Amino acid sequence: MASDNFVDYVKIHCTSGNGGGGSTHLRREKYIPKGGPDGGDGGRGGHVILRGNKQLWTLLHLKFKKHIKAGHGSHGSGGLKTGAQGEDVYMEVPLGTVVKDGETGDVLFEITDEGEEVIIQPGGRGGLGNNHFKSPTNQTPRFAQPGESGQESWKILELKVLADVGLVGFPNAGKSTLLSVLSSAKPEIANYPFTTLRPNLGIVKYRDYRSFIMADIPGIIEGAHKGKGLGLRFLRHIERNSLLLFMIPADSEDIHKEYKILLNELKQYNPELLHKERILAITKSDMLDDELIAAMKKDLPKIPYIFISSVAQKGLTELKDIIWERLNND
Repeated sequence: MASDNFVDYVKIHCTSGNGGGGSTHLRREKYIPKGGPDGGDGGRGGHVILRGNKQLWTLLHLKFKKHIKAGHGSHGSGGLKTGAQGEDVYMEVPLGTVVKDGETGDVLFEITDEGEEVIIQPGGRGGLGNNHFKSPTNQTPRFAQPGESGQESWKILELKVLADVGLVGFPNAGKSTLLSVLSSAKPEIANYPFTTLRPNLGIVKYRDYRSFIMADIPGIIEGAHKGKGLGLRFLRHIERNSLLLFMIPADSEDIHKEYKILLNELKQYNPELLHKERILAITKSDMLDDELIAAMKKDLPKIPYIFISSVAQKGLTELKDIIWERLNND
């Protein structure tokens, strides 16, 4: 997927359909000149509905659809005939899509399952026909209920990437390189910060035809939780990962300090992220000898760690073993 085609945020204006009005028809036939009220109900206005689709990975198809309108319900008619319902509008979205109120920013719901349908804007109810209002004292009511108006509002759709493993690290930590080596994904790779501007997903093959999904998420910088750098644009993607793989290069000035900064950014954004499983990968370790590795181990964070090199293919099988074990330790 080209990075330009990855869209994880759209704001759309949704308008549901008006309900049809009830009918005021009175039955008039050749031998029944005063047959009484037989006005049917109006049809419901069309809903605006979101539906989960696991084949989609982006909100690109909604980027230029700023206004979504459902159909209006038809009016009822004589013979107790109910009007036709307004046409519903379905919007297919990727799994992991979060819907927010466009005015307040409050989270309304999330789409997480294939085929899951949620009404984002309900249509107006159809009005009752005059048949509902007949009584012993009013046997020929000449009035009916009008249909309810549809609703309209702005909604925000945000995509949180669904992946088993999220790669967390500063820019240039080797995340894209690792993803390209472990999977068939082809993220842009270069020796400068923020090469990755959008998440990349890759399927990592494991033993016995098993696999898991890994997400290369744009690099964190200090202050990201306040929106610095790529800020909140990528931190939300980490929320949906089962396991976080922290990646810090072996030539870092202070691995423990970098780890604490990364951890603090996650904590400031969402404290619940600290409850996720964590693994530390020391990248670019092909430049280290055994003596240097032994010395570095003394000051590493107290979480599972491994020394790897994507270029030299060092420690990658062991890394997949650790990831698989952690993902399936329930």
